Amino acid sequence: MLDRVDRVQVAVADRARAARTYRTLLGAEIAREEPSAYLRARRTILALGESEVELCEPDGEGRAADALRSRGEGLLSAGVCTSRPDALRRRLTGLGCPPAEDGGQLYLEPETNHGLRFVISPTRPRSRVGPVSFLYEVTNTLRSDWRRAAAQVAAMFGLDPARFSAIHSARFGYEGTLTLFNPPERLDRIELSQVTADASASAMARWAGKHGDSLYMCYCETHDLPAVIARLEGAGARWTPRGPDPARERDGLWVHPAGLHGVLLGVSRTTLSWGWSGHPELVLPTP
Repeated sequence: MLDRVDRVQVAVADRARAARTYRTLLGAEIAREEPSAYLRARRTILALGESEVELCEPDGEGRAADALRSRGEGLLSAGVCTSRPDALRRRLTGLGCPPAEDGGQLYLEPETNHGLRFVISPTRPRSRVGPVSFLYEVTNTLRSDWRRAAAQVAAMFGLDPARFSAIHSARFGYEGTLTLFNPPERLDRIELSQVTADASASAMARWAGKHGDSLYMCYCETHDLPAVIARLEGAGARWTPRGPDPARERDGLWVHPAGLHGVLLGVSRTTLSWGWSGHPELVLPTP
């Protein structure tokens, strides 16, 4: 019942400052300003490729303020969209997890979703903005069993586990699955990564050791990786290449959270992510 990973919500101290950062580093543009009664936040909503980033500045005590106070700036909610919001709301209610509603969006809280707050929006077509193509992944790091989390995600959102793609990484010390919504047409998914490494072995392990089951990072695809690199370099932002040589990197990178107001962002070139998503035959040659 899910179509896409279409947004993330980010808790920020100053949304105007954060908007300038996202515009400079990623070519995002301001789409609109909207308050959120549910989050108790003033929101600047950015167009990022075909997706959106909601910059949520606290407007009094509430969920946005709580997040900012407890963890500082960073990811607040994982955003997905559906063309059947009423049917999904009925499904979730029937499963005993009725969503909250606010401004045309549905919310599910992290306490019952392995540390993920979900914001669910109606699917809407958007024109592409900037060198980023679209968001396609949010990552749920887990100390609990990834199989249990996968079963819950499948049940809540009507996804087919037979279409999921198993993952593991010796480099980062995790195992789990990609809950692909509609492969091989689209990459969109929730990554469920159960940390298996020692808490000091990697940034992901340290995060999970500190925060437990939680929203860790997000991923986007770009149709112009050199342009993204040029923006990061021009602004002096910290980033890590996928390969050994930043000067020759043409596949992807990670933007350090310090550069994006607490958001760890993975960036991959067009189709590259299919290489670890069950359809390596779809990966186009490196430009």
